[in-house]
Amino acid sequence: MSAALDTVPEERIPQGSPLRKLLARPELGSVVGALAVLVFFACTADGFLRASSLGTVLYASSTIGIMAVPVALLMIGGEFDLSAGVMVTSSALISSMFSYQMTANTWVGAGVSLLVTLAVGAFNGFVLTRTKLPSFIVTLGTFLMLTGLNLGLTKLIDGTVSTKSIADMQGFPSARAVFASTLTVGGVDLKVTVLWWLGLVVLASWILLRTRAGNWIFAVGGDREAARAVGVPVNRTRIGLYMGVAFGAWISGQHLLFSFDAVQSGEGVGNELIYIIAAVIGGCLITGGYGSAVGSAVGALLFGMTSKGIVFAEWNPDWFKFFLGAMLLLATLLNHWVRKRAEAAK
Repeated sequence: MSAALDTVPEERIPQGSPLRKLLARPELGSVVGALAVLVFFACTADGFLRASSLGTVLYASSTIGIMAVPVALLMIGGEFDLSAGVMVTSSALISSMFSYQMTANTWVGAGVSLLVTLAVGAFNGFVLTRTKLPSFIVTLGTFLMLTGLNLGLTKLIDGTVSTKSIADMQGFPSARAVFASTLTVGGVDLKVTVLWWLGLVVLASWILLRTRAGNWIFAVGGDREAARAVGVPVNRTRIGLYMGVAFGAWISGQHLLFSFDAVQSGEGVGNELIYIIAAVIGGCLITGGYGSAVGSAVGALLFGMTSKGIVFAEWNPDWFKFFLGAMLLLATLLNHWVRKRAEAAK
């Protein structure tokens, strides 16, 4: 059965001429949009193309991109995760409070946080597969529970809405070097999150394009019952995708913690929409079965360029949401048009 699945022509492997292959790429619309935004702010914002500005833009993009990559894979698999934003904060809180309360090495806290965060992702996937409820309902429930736990447990344990500083604890310097250090490359100061982001893009692209698991993700997102009929482990794939989002949340959470050495328990609410927007701008379909990790990276880069470009142009930051909404709409329309042209050319 799996052999039969591997022989079915997939839309992730465009057929025909180079132009047809280009038109079939999910990230084409986001790349065009990114180039347009780059040219726009290069002309309207002084200093946008400076080396120092590049580092700022890439950092802003990476903090979104680290989560946009696994969220994109999840969307290709036909699912959503509305708990992704607060899961980042939960990951940071667990790591901080465990290390502080147990007077343990901060790496121990990070390890415990990884296990708990992956368990939350597995919980989302398990409940989804067992109850047949929509992912919107399941992850909305997790979102509300985590939001309450973040605030309630932090106040109960630490007495305030923020954790105690762990900057003087053993293991903090090395953990900060891994999750929150700054590197200088070619005269540009880059946060280590940029490397985490690029690494996740490469890993996710390899999974999607070079492994059987990638076949399974596209198949589950395209037609779940048809995928199950040809032997795809649908439930296992969906649970794995949710655990992938949890892993991204753990990385982002550790960066949040080791950047500031303390965490506000109310952070993260609303960020899940930004991750989804980056994935959609990057070419992922709401209905699943189509998209790419590279597209999500370009979507995150668009977000970073817009958020920082408005600052460099010295505009009112209230305009940011307008530009974000316009980018979402235009990128979605362009992706839809490109995909229709590609399908008509087959």
